[in-house]
Amino acid sequence: MIELVRTEYRSDCTLGRLIVTGYKGIHLFECVTLELPWRRNMVRTSCIPTGRYAVELERSQALRADLWELKGVPGRSEIKIHAANYVAQLRGCIAPGLRFTDLNADGTIDVASSRVALVRFMSAMGDVQRSVITITDER
Repeated sequence: MIELVRTEYRSDCTLGRLIVTGYKGIHLFECVTLELPWRRNMVRTSCIPTGRYAVELERSQALRADLWELKGVPGRSEIKIHAANYVAQLRGCIAPGLRFTDLNADGTIDVASSRVALVRFMSAMGDVQRSVITITDER
């Protein structure tokens, strides 16, 4: 099971934690996440609404990689979990990272080591091809 817990909604981005839980609730992986800010689910401009979505491992021709894609997001498609360090690299997708930082000193929070985090996330998912992601706000 995959859970994305959003910890902070900012005017320029949304911050969170991505958690993979395995059999019997065993904690397999956790990292930080970067998304676009909440802008009423506007295509390519907003993070997606909280909720529960199917996810499938699929080939992304645009990014030339096998990536997890969220399915059934109202009014949206092609929402991937992929490597990105800056919010400007996102069009509604989710970027994993190992820590929050300001990589380019522009005052906007970025994520460091996104490719490393993505590799670790993919490893934690193992041979699974389909799963579910629950996106919630921190309680």
